[in-house]
Amino acid sequence: MDVKDTEVLNRWRLILGSHAKEQLSFGEGGFLEGGISCMDLEEALDFLYSREYGEDVRREGGTEKSRLTAATWITKIRRLFPKETVEVLERHALERYQMTELLTDREVLEKLEPNRELLKTILQLKHLMKGEVLDAARKIVRKVAQEIAEKLNQEIRRSLLGNLDRNTPSSVKSMRNLDIRKTIRRNLQHYDRKEQRLILEQVYFNSRTRKYNSWRVIIAVDESGSMLDSVIHSAIMAGIFARLPMLDTRLVIFDTQVVDLSGDLEDPVQTLMSIQLGGGTYIAGALKYCETLIENPARTMVVLVSDLCEGGSVQGLLGVSRGIIESGAKLICLTALDMEANPAYDRRTAQSMADLGAHVGAMTPEALGDFMGKVMG
Repeated sequence: MDVKDTEVLNRWRLILGSHAKEQLSFGEGGFLEGGISCMDLEEALDFLYSREYGEDVRREGGTEKSRLTAATWITKIRRLFPKETVEVLERHALERYQMTELLTDREVLEKLEPNRELLKTILQLKHLMKGEVLDAARKIVRKVAQEIAEKLNQEIRRSLLGNLDRNTPSSVKSMRNLDIRKTIRRNLQHYDRKEQRLILEQVYFNSRTRKYNSWRVIIAVDESGSMLDSVIHSAIMAGIFARLPMLDTRLVIFDTQVVDLSGDLEDPVQTLMSIQLGGGTYIAGALKYCETLIENPARTMVVLVSDLCEGGSVQGLLGVSRGIIESGAKLICLTALDMEANPAYDRRTAQSMADLGAHVGAMTPEALGDFMGKVMG
């Protein structure tokens, strides 16, 4: 059997798993290309996927050199597999096999790859964490939240406020957009000393700056489990809005109760860790609270992030929504707010809200920024 056939055989053996060891053995010493041990790979995969058969993987005995624990398993898979595969294995461990020990052991938690999926899992299981484990979880939440904010910040600020961007030439070439300093500096090499004049080979323009009077933005977020991606992006976006001097931002989260997190907007960790996923949904109650935050309706936007599955009276929801709209405030109902903006919502209620005059739809954060910029412009 040549090397290629042996490689294929060993990979099939890994797919079939340890239950096939009596019928099929690893060939050529049990190594894949690059010297990776098939036994090590099988042990790591078996630790996770033997759960598919209801086996107790904590058992002692067997022929292995030592028994894997969750901590040593994490270390092992990060050594054996590429990053993308590690993230898949970690996700299966948490979501498919409920290996909550990954999030209740500080040593294990610190070895997990910080990403959005891990952030969502922490928010769902944070009630299991205490002490140093909770501290480690907060560090992960901060890291992932900062990464999301960095990606969103520039685009949101530009789309929402039309901020002056001196690094991006404007497509609108008008005198009010002329960047006189850059134009002079870049054309100094063309100065005609004899004629004592500056010859402009190229003229530079800035992106337009639009100025707004202060608007109040009230973001009300449904914290039911199905809205988790939207909750995360809403909380982070509210933090970005809070740093813009022309916006007065409020953030409330709700299920059957309403919690005002406006005082925590500068701390995304505190905001996100305050989320209590699950429970009922009383959208009308949340919007009634939002009404109390409206001071100047003509310059207020109420952004409701919800799947519109009202647990109370739908007529009550429509009644309070009508009151907000008739006051002159803008009501925006987002059925999804994340990078994919895949909506799942009550279409009948959505249509009724739209008939009242609310803007209803699913948006990415950038699209929401564009929409708000148009409203404020």
